[in-house]
Amino acid sequence: MKAVCLLSGGLDSSTCLAIARRDGYDCYALSFDYGQRHRIELASAARVAKFFSAREHRTMNIDLRAFGASALTADIAVPKSGIASGIPITYVPARNTIFLSFAMAWAEVLDSSDIFIGVNAIDYSGYPDCRPEFIEAFQTMANLATKTGVEGRTHLKIHTPLARLNKSGIVKLAAKLGLDFSLTHSCYDPDENGHPCGACDSCILRRKGFEEAGIVDPLQ
Repeated sequence: MKAVCLLSGGLDSSTCLAIARRDGYDCYALSFDYGQRHRIELASAARVAKFFSAREHRTMNIDLRAFGASALTADIAVPKSGIASGIPITYVPARNTIFLSFAMAWAEVLDSSDIFIGVNAIDYSGYPDCRPEFIEAFQTMANLATKTGVEGRTHLKIHTPLARLNKSGIVKLAAKLGLDFSLTHSCYDPDENGHPCGACDSCILRRKGFEEAGIVDPLQ
C-alpha cells in the first residue's frame, strides 16, 4: 500500500508519518518550501523522512509570500503573548487546502488511495483548515476531481489519526512509535541557529504536551 504523507518536520506530522509506517504503508513524504519564516523545519522534515525510511521525500517550492497576510509569510511579528482566542495571525491563507491538493495529485500518479495529514483539533492554534469538517469536505471533493477516482481505481481517504488527541497524547504516542524528538522542529520564529523561541503558540503547545506527558523534550 502506498500513502502520501504531508511532512513539515514538526511533532504532529512526524508522528503521523510514524503511524503510516506502523500501519504498513510505503510512505511518500511531501514537504513544502512555501516562503515560511521557519523554513529550517525543512531540514527536520528531511531527517524524519530518512529516520522512518520513507520510500521517497519530495519538497515542493511554492511562494505563499506572494499573498502574505500571515506572520509566517509576511513581515508581521509572530505573537508571543500566549494563545489567544480566535484565528491567529500565524494562520496562512488556504495552506492546508493547497498542501492537500498537491498531495492529491501525487497520490493519483501513484495510484494511491491514502493521504496522511497531522491535523489536530484539540490542542491547536485554531486554524480553520485543521477541523474535521474541512477534511471531510476536501475528501469528498477529491474523489470527484481525479481521473483515478472517476474511473474507480482509487477512492481517496484522508487519514487524520491525531485529530482527536491532545498534545500530551500525541507526545506519548510518538514516544511509543520510536520518534526521535530531537529530529523535529516546531517553532514559528526560531533564531538564526534554529533554536526555538519558546514563546510562540507552537512552542507553548509543544511544551504543554511534553510536560503533561512527563517526557523531557530534547529541544528545550
